Amino acid sequence: MKKVFTKEVTIAVITIISLVILFLGLNYMKGINLFQPANYYYISLSNVSELQNSSPVLVDGFKVGIVNDIQYDYNHPGHIVVQIGLDKDLKVQTGSYAELKSNLTAGAYLDLKLNTYVGSYCAIGDTIQGVAAIGMMDKLSTDILPQIEQILPRLDSILLGIQVLVNHPALNQSLNHIEATTADLQKSSAQLSGLLANDIPAIASHLNTVSSDFSVVSGNLKAVDFQRTFSSVDTLLNNMNQISQQLNNPTNSLGLLLNDRTLYDHLDSTAYNASKLFLDLKERPKRYVHFSLF
Repeated sequence: MKKVFTKEVTIAVITIISLVILFLGLNYMKGINLFQPANYYYISLSNVSELQNSSPVLVDGFKVGIVNDIQYDYNHPGHIVVQIGLDKDLKVQTGSYAELKSNLTAGAYLDLKLNTYVGSYCAIGDTIQGVAAIGMMDKLSTDILPQIEQILPRLDSILLGIQVLVNHPALNQSLNHIEATTADLQKSSAQLSGLLANDIPAIASHLNTVSSDFSVVSGNLKAVDFQRTFSSVDTLLNNMNQISQQLNNPTNSLGLLLNDRTLYDHLDSTAYNASKLFLDLKERPKRYVHFSLF
């Protein structure tokens, strides 16, 4: 029986099938589905750093397509044209734009921002506006690194100043003083602990005794009839007022005795004459007293 396929034809067919399977497998691993229909659009960017073929295209964090091709636009230097393939069911509104982003895990990708406020759509093959977002490394190189470069010359002088400060003898003296102060504080703390443990309870006991005494005094004061006492004091003051009025009244005996000037003068004259009489009696007693034995 004659063979339908020769050995060479069989090897060729197997090789072709293997290449097709390899091609489809590689594209599948890249995220390219050759059997799924897609709409093709172009995006113009000025920088496609880290963006590669088969990089994902996301809408609200969901993958809706991939990057098919990246070409430099020689007609417009400084611009790079990126061809993307999107799902057949996805419609891109006019005014939408694609933002180039990157992260540490997935690398660079395109984030498609759809303009949902309009009802018109881009035609297949149209160019969508592209912008490049500032990534972490870009911020580091543009914002942080220049500041670090400005700080580095000062850092040397700061370290030198710190070294001089650390080696200064005054610092050691201050540390010694701090150590002595800490020891004093520890001693004071021990004394305070002893005071709290020994003296404070005795003082508190005395205070309790004094408080008890005050309670007794307060009870005694509460038992005193202050109204009767004040009434007695009021009566005494009224009596004193009446006596004062009688002493100032010249119509009674006490008033005349205290307020009559003539009586005062007579009494003063009588006292003066009595004093002269006693002096004369002392000097010449024989004038007043006669003694006779026979």
